[in-house]
Amino acid sequence: MNDLLLHGYWRSGTSYRTRIALNLKGLFYQHKPVDLRKGEQHDPRYLVQNPQGLVPALETDDGILTQSGAILEWLEEKYPDPPLLPRDATDRAVVRAMCGIIACDIHPLNNLRILKALRHDLGASQDQVNTWIARWISEGFTALEAMVARHGAGFAFGDAPTLADCHLVPQVYSAERFNVDLSPFPTLWAAAEKARALSAFEQADPKRQPDAD
Repeated sequence: MNDLLLHGYWRSGTSYRTRIALNLKGLFYQHKPVDLRKGEQHDPRYLVQNPQGLVPALETDDGILTQSGAILEWLEEKYPDPPLLPRDATDRAVVRAMCGIIACDIHPLNNLRILKALRHDLGASQDQVNTWIARWISEGFTALEAMVARHGAGFAFGDAPTLADCHLVPQVYSAERFNVDLSPFPTLWAAAEKARALSAFEQADPKRQPDAD
């Protein structure tokens, strides 16, 4: 088995989803904290590993991988059991669409560097920042609620965890952190709660990470 070293930040949604996938695959990995608040992602030594200066980065025997979506797909190909994508091609496309709503249309608009830019570059108040966060989470969750209702059978898709759950649980964590009203999304919420009860998700929870406050 490969030696895996995960460079991440305890509260980062992308690091969180990567930890979940590693745990679901039953893979042992070491954790290397990168404190985004202190700017450690811009350290020249880290930029050698991840020129974009973001988390996560996963060191493997095959090289250093960046971008959580690519890392999760690599894990699925490298360690196919248990599968985190359905067997059917159309079903896989649905799961990837769920992941894309979060990874492309919700999370990037609400990550730390964007929120810093809103506050410091555009002078947004905290109330304005909170309104911004709630807007994009709620818009994305509205679409996901319909998809989970259509395709879920306990989890976000089907009756077992998939990459969709790896994305959903961290985004629900973020929504809770910023006090976004989740009552309009009962099916999505129930799927996240079912996933969070599993050991793989519990172990990945931000508060359980060695660099957590």
